[in-house]
Amino acid sequence: MAAEEMDNDESQGWKSDVFRVLKQHGIKHIAYVPDAGHSVALRLAEADDEIQSVVLTTEEEGIGYLAGAWLGGEKGALLLQSSGVGNCINTLALQVMARFPLLMLVTMRGDWAEFNAWQNPMGQATEASLKLMGVMTWRADKPEDVAPLVHGAATMAFNGDAACAVLLGQRLIGEKQWVK
Repeated sequence: MAAEEMDNDESQGWKSDVFRVLKQHGIKHIAYVPDAGHSVALRLAEADDEIQSVVLTTEEEGIGYLAGAWLGGEKGALLLQSSGVGNCINTLALQVMARFPLLMLVTMRGDWAEFNAWQNPMGQATEASLKLMGVMTWRADKPEDVAPLVHGAATMAFNGDAACAVLLGQRLIGEKQWVK
């Protein structure tokens, strides 16, 4: 199925806005650890012949991968969950020292209405941790905020060789349910 067909399918709204804005900014690489919150953008990326989707074993691998993509003349984005931000903290030093653009889209856990207490510590520390490492952050809790925030973060990352993250809040994603 072509990306355009999928976009007109079940992926309407902010979830397809993520992919649309990434495409508008010329993203050629999407690095990710599988995550339900990013599932629409990931399916659209995998269906798009112009984008290389790279499944990571751990989130910090994506930072090195995207540094290499930039050195090769191509743009990329790291899609991850807030729990994966903790895995990236030390590796963010690569961006600080090398000053390459780093765009991260982070689905939040340990946020509003979290059912899994193990997600709370990193979920509560995600934004502060990113800021301590010099990452500019913005938070989307409403669907209408997603496209402009992703666009702004991509513009700042790629025009300023900056590290930027958009946090996609759990109110936006929806309450997760424990399935027994």
